[in-house]
Amino acid sequence: MQCVSSDSVDGAIRRGDLVFATAVSGANVLRDVREAVTNVVGGQMKRYEHVLDHTIARALESLKERAKDQGYDGIVSLRIVHPHITDGAIEVVVYGTGFYHLP
Repeated sequence: MQCVSSDSVDGAIRRGDLVFATAVSGANVLRDVREAVTNVVGGQMKRYEHVLDHTIARALESLKERAKDQGYDGIVSLRIVHPHITDGAIEVVVYGTGFYHLP
């Protein structure tokens, strides 16, 4: 399934409706303590990066499944946001416009 952040793809398409998906991952208390220390002394927060990468991947897979279930060939104008849901959790919202390829 083609998912692009641009407003267009090669070839003729017909735009459909908004398609969205979310994924939420809870933080681990031990990971939070380690990352808090890193935040104080500086450095790369690899554990949080891994959690965020995994959460984005899950949200994108869910988006693709929803688009497929609705009969779309792909998504244009893809956006990824991560609003604050609660302390100790990462929420990722992905959305875009479903499209059909025209013959």
